[in-house]
Amino acid sequence: MMTYKIYHNTKCRKSRGGLQYLEERGIKPEIVEYLKDNPFTEKSLSEIIHKLGIKPIGLIRTQEAEYKQNYKGKDFSDDEWIKILVENPKLIKRPIIVKDKKAVVGDVVENIDALL
Repeated sequence: MMTYKIYHNTKCRKSRGGLQYLEERGIKPEIVEYLKDNPFTEKSLSEIIHKLGIKPIGLIRTQEAEYKQNYKGKDFSDDEWIKILVENPKLIKRPIIVKDKKAVVGDVVENIDALL
C-alpha cells in the first residue's frame, strides 16, 4: 500500500486545501504539523528537496516578511538555504506531500495529481 505524508500547516488555506484534496480521493495521509512538531533536520529536508526535484531556494515562501527582511537578495549555497529553512520552517512552502521517492508542493492542488 502506498503511504502518503503531508507536511501541513492547519492555519494555511492552501495547506488545508491540499489535505482536503487527498481526503476527497480516499487518501488518509500521515499528517505532520511541521510548524508545531518541527520534524526537519538538514538531512531530512535535503531528502525531501531531492524528492521534489528542485533547489532549496525553490521551496522558500518569498512573500514572508522574515524572508524579505533577512534573506531577500542575498546569495546562499544550497546547504546554507537548507540550514536556514530548518531554523525557520515558516519559510517553507506548504503543503509538501511525499509518496515513496516523489514529492510535490501542493499549494496548487493540481500538483498533487503527479503523485496519485
